Amino acid sequence: MAEALPLDGVFVVEISHSLAGPFAGMVLADLGATVLKVESAGRGDHARDWGPPYVDGAAVLFHAVNRGKSSVCVDLRDPSTAAALRRLILERADVVLQNLKYGTVESVGLGGEELAAEKPELVYCNLGAFGRTGPLRDRPGYDPLIQAASGLMSMIGHPGEPPSRVPVAINDIGTGIWAALGVLAALLRRRASGRGSVVDVSLYETALAWMTVPASDFLASGVLPRRLGSGVGNIVPYQAFDCADGRLLIAAGNDRLFGRLCQVLGCAELATDARFATNGGRVAQRDALIALLAPLVRQRSMAELAAALQEAGVPCGPVNTVDAALADPQTAALGMVAAMPGEGVRTIPLPLSFDGRRPPLAGRAPRLGEQQDSLLSTGKTVP
Repeated sequence: MAEALPLDGVFVVEISHSLAGPFAGMVLADLGATVLKVESAGRGDHARDWGPPYVDGAAVLFHAVNRGKSSVCVDLRDPSTAAALRRLILERADVVLQNLKYGTVESVGLGGEELAAEKPELVYCNLGAFGRTGPLRDRPGYDPLIQAASGLMSMIGHPGEPPSRVPVAINDIGTGIWAALGVLAALLRRRASGRGSVVDVSLYETALAWMTVPASDFLASGVLPRRLGSGVGNIVPYQAFDCADGRLLIAAGNDRLFGRLCQVLGCAELATDARFATNGGRVAQRDALIALLAPLVRQRSMAELAAALQEAGVPCGPVNTVDAALADPQTAALGMVAAMPGEGVRTIPLPLSFDGRRPPLAGRAPRLGEQQDSLLSTGKTVP
């Protein structure tokens, strides 16, 4: 018999849409929780239409982050339906996740403080755009808006070019991870105290957390970070270079590795040059150093230079396209592509293992309102 997953027996009600809340619910589902997804009556989660590609009438994005859940449709403006959902939470739920517009759940009697007053052991997590306090708490937020507002976007791109954005929804996904982490911490504390918690996370706070290092650097120096393309502000050389036939990321993260890089490139004198002998000097003289290294890298083929650097112990690797990364033998060895049952949608499982075993995908994504009768008729859900 398969070993129980960490959250077996935990019942989660997910009142959420789009990406952050569903991603948090997906993490909990893959960890063994039973997750009931509450969708708006009519078309359901907005993300069902965030394609192409589509499978079985829903966007693959929706399938990827809603695997292993059940689905009911609820019109929160209907008092009887909202009451049924409230009754279900009070009777059965261990955890509630919600990412509706600020004030929505409170207006229908489903807010965290109100439910916790009646059920003190409940763990309730609010996922918002800008948080639940402050002048922006009522603002809607999507990942690009948060990347822009947080300063993150101002750092992304190449020197002299306009700001860009990270082309994945890192703040949605990051907020989902923080939500899952907060829920797990609250469940752990509940085991000792018997009391739940109201956990608050937001995309804006997540974005500022991604900025911990550059923000701390700015607070100490008053110097705004530059756009450095594939480079970073604190280490040089630590970026992608053009080889004769492709791009190679070279990460010479300390003085010793820089010396080895210079040996491989045939410019050993640069390692003892007073301008470049320390990382601080290399950061200060970034442009001059890169201008010296780039032509030497460009003369070499990617495979030959990568082999030489690896032999010397200098971290490096190709700048892969998505298809190359997914086809990499290391990806296969880790089991980081998995197929859901049913529709067979392939996606990425949780990036963690327990005792060498990765939690399997919790199941397929639910069809809209698939467990509707079980909520409205009996007050119970089908796992």
